[in-house]
Amino acid sequence: MTVDALTNPQLDAYLTRIGFTGPVRADLTTLDRIVHAHVRSVPFENLDVQLGRKLSTDPAAAFTKLVEQQRGGWCYEHNGVLGAALAAIGFSVTRISAGVMRQVRGDEAMGSHLALLVECDGLRLVDVGFGSWIGAPLPLEAGEWMQPPLPVSLCHTDDGMWRLSVTLGPQAMSYDFKAISANEDELSRLCHWQCTAPESVFVQNLAVQRRDENRYLMLRGKMLSQVTQHSEERRELSSVDELVSVLRDLFLLDTPEAAQLWPAICARHDALFGDQAMPTT
Repeated sequence: MTVDALTNPQLDAYLTRIGFTGPVRADLTTLDRIVHAHVRSVPFENLDVQLGRKLSTDPAAAFTKLVEQQRGGWCYEHNGVLGAALAAIGFSVTRISAGVMRQVRGDEAMGSHLALLVECDGLRLVDVGFGSWIGAPLPLEAGEWMQPPLPVSLCHTDDGMWRLSVTLGPQAMSYDFKAISANEDELSRLCHWQCTAPESVFVQNLAVQRRDENRYLMLRGKMLSQVTQHSEERRELSSVDELVSVLRDLFLLDTPEAAQLWPAICARHDALFGDQAMPTT
């Protein structure tokens, strides 16, 4: 699929949205700076899925949401907008289809994630939509990189695919992909499934994540984590007002409508943790 570029006014609006200033060129310095700015300014979040709203893989719809409405989003939206912005700057961009935790879920996971390959001093994996975990472009080669506070790696799978892995504490999240253009029907089908299926983790749980310099912020339901290279602090949100304020102050989301999710968030938390759940006021 040819990536449709943003118009010049749209590109200016996108760069303003992520707080990017200075010269814009199709070079590695610009690419690094744009990715750095994006993951710190635009959070990963699934509020629309939780609110029962329809989403798609259309980059134009994602631009309206992430740039014009000042919202966050998930992989199809983040990387959809970024791919169109990079194309407008002059980069050669390929949308790729990936399978999150394919080693567990099998090939049916393919299409559960959208990432980008960008030609810039060689092929680079560019991904601002994998939970904000990836903070910089990666050369498409086997290796390990520290992107504070998270270690990131690329390797080959036994069946000839690439695997991107990110380690967060004792857990590792990964996705597998081939360095070829995405099957857009596959992406669309998995986008719909993740929006609507009761088994989808995005339907089951609120998820909001953002990089903040060398700190990583993550909200799962009512559990807030702040991760640095040397520690992780976790606490349980205690009220609907705190939910709205945390979304605003830590995740840059002015979304008072999130308050209507609080009863479901509490019910899900109790179902998961039972007697282990901390008392709330």
